[in-house]
Amino acid sequence: MRIALVASQSSSPRQRDAAGQSQRVTSLAEALGRLGHQVTLYAPNGSPALPAKATLAPGVTIEHLPGGRAGSRRSSGDEPALDIPAFSDHLARRWRQDPPDVAHAHFWTSGLAALAGARGLNLPVVQTFQSLGALHSDGSYRPAGTSRPGRGSGAARPGASPAHTSRRPGAAGRQQDTGHQLARIRLEVCLARNANAVLATSSEQMTKLAGLGVPRASIRVVPWGVDTGRFAPEGPVAKRNGHPRLLAVRQSADEPGLDTVIRALAEIPDAELLIAGGPSGSGPANQDLAGLARDLGVANRITFTGDVSRTHLPALLRSADLLLSGEWEDPSGTVALQAMACGTPVAASVDGVVGDAVIDGTTGFLVPPGQPSVLARRIRHLFASPMQLDAFSVAAVDRARSRYSWDRIGRETVQAYERCLPHQFPVTDEPEPEDADSSQEG
Repeated sequence: MRIALVASQSSSPRQRDAAGQSQRVTSLAEALGRLGHQVTLYAPNGSPALPAKATLAPGVTIEHLPGGRAGSRRSSGDEPALDIPAFSDHLARRWRQDPPDVAHAHFWTSGLAALAGARGLNLPVVQTFQSLGALHSDGSYRPAGTSRPGRGSGAARPGASPAHTSRRPGAAGRQQDTGHQLARIRLEVCLARNANAVLATSSEQMTKLAGLGVPRASIRVVPWGVDTGRFAPEGPVAKRNGHPRLLAVRQSADEPGLDTVIRALAEIPDAELLIAGGPSGSGPANQDLAGLARDLGVANRITFTGDVSRTHLPALLRSADLLLSGEWEDPSGTVALQAMACGTPVAASVDGVVGDAVIDGTTGFLVPPGQPSVLARRIRHLFASPMQLDAFSVAAVDRARSRYSWDRIGRETVQAYERCLPHQFPVTDEPEPEDADSSQEG
């Protein structure tokens, strides 16, 4: 099958981007190539340093087309800047010259470009949303791929300055951002309804798509995968200090929810907490969390490691006894899958995107958001039973390898493509893949 993957940014792997959109799309392309398909990855050329065409892996090439805006991103943070008309025009020209069998777009902007580029070509378009636009009742914006803020999260510490206790933009900026997101939501709904198929990355996202009016018959859950070669129990382990280790990996210093983790730490004697990602140390960028830790008497048990490179992330994950996954993490939940593949169980919110991956009581546990005492109680119980912790570790590895390997995700993606091309590519006679919201299989 000739497959066109359409990305909203260059998919050349970035050294510091362990769980980023570009790396996930590249991993999918490589998996499809290993299955014997011819894959071309189309991405906007946002930098003159990017090659016009290059080979990424056997059977996989990348073409950078005009349409990127160098060094530019929208203020919402999760959205790469893309000149959709220019990018779609170049896609249309390429596809008229060398038509693929199916086009698969990632992110909503590249989906709009793919639909426009495929117009009149009888080319099926499959859509994957990295995140969905969503508005909260107060008019603030957060990608719908992330968990909702837990109760009590982001509480201001007494005496903290307003500059550090509020992350909301001013009224004018908030109104402008809200208007943009309303437009985005309308376009996402239109895009999802016009695509031949929509691949939701979690059951939570499938429910949200259906709630937006997308027919359930056109939605299939195909989650992101994990590199089980790089992320495995075997390999270097970051230095330990003899204490039970909790680990949280955040996107930036501005991500909410970690105050719940720090409050839980105060009820878990002898445990240490490593917060990876964002700035290191207890300087101004971390002053709210560091101040809360001092107030609770746990400052000496918390380390802000700063950013962790792709090279060193597996060793850090292996060193942890438990990964704490929440709204501070990458919206795709990829870090939780990487931890499981390394043999580290995961504690996650029942409202989070990793609820599909974490089997409560088998590969980790799920807790209500914003309830530190409940979280602490579950952690204490787990740490008091080394045998159960080991069992969780074994089950987590098995779950990651059997359900979330990129080879399996590649096969499920191809099955979705085949359903768009029933006459040319008959659907393979394989059992229906396990639903992502299955809660009993490991």
